[in-house]
Amino acid sequence: MNTGHMNTINASEFKARCLAILDRVHETGERMVILKRGRPVAELSPVTGEGRAYPQAELEGTVTIVGDVVGPVLPEDHWDSLKR
Repeated sequence: MNTGHMNTINASEFKARCLAILDRVHETGERMVILKRGRPVAELSPVTGEGRAYPQAELEGTVTIVGDVVGPVLPEDHWDSLKR
């Protein structure tokens, strides 16, 4: 059943056609809302970032390191904590 932008399905129909619905969501990327007695109880959506361990992995190759990234930004003679 389609209600505008979001596809919905009754829980009993979802139960009967579960594997086919999972395949459809995977192939098309569309989301499904599962209804129980006409009320939404769950949402089925495709996995995002499939195959990536961390969201930050998408940034790989976008950073250029210039200079020393481990050492202090300011030289020691500018540190108030070392002045006595």
